[in-house]
Amino acid sequence: MQAFNDTADVVHYIHGQRTGGSATRTQPVFNPATGEHPRKLVLGEVADVDAAVASAKAAFLAWRDTPPIRRARVMLKFLELMNKHRDELAAIITAEHGKVFSDAQGEVSRGIDVIEFACGIPQLLKGDYTEQVSTGIDNWTTRQPLGGVAGITPFNFPCMVPCWMSRSRSRQAMRSS
Repeated sequence: MQAFNDTADVVHYIHGQRTGGSATRTQPVFNPATGEHPRKLVLGEVADVDAAVASAKAAFLAWRDTPPIRRARVMLKFLELMNKHRDELAAIITAEHGKVFSDAQGEVSRGIDVIEFACGIPQLLKGDYTEQVSTGIDNWTTRQPLGGVAGITPFNFPCMVPCWMSRSRSRQAMRSS
């Protein structure tokens, strides 16, 4: 395992770019093993949330018209990156959350499993049609995209739970209009 020693501030990722946003407040990121705080988290302000929401709304307009198979390719690229950087991600979890490296690797692996499942979601997103569920009544379901989503995740599973959410988000995001 190579230790994670990055000292760069943790900033926001809005509209495809890293940004400190309009924030003036920061919070130290502690290494539980050493008690040191080698990094700072830039705290978001209302304007930063507004910028992220506006960016998500704008992206949604094109995303909703993207075929599910192309959306799945985005998830496959995400899966590829997770696999490529699995030990680096585990090292970050160890440095910032205090998990032993083997536990952090397990967490990343569980997240990868969930993303892998999400990559096959287009098959599960097909609508259904059933004729004559009752006399003269047909039934159908149509999947439609809902828009951007957000989540607040627990500190003790910083990789796995957001990956679970990506599965739910991909299910929503991959729905055909």
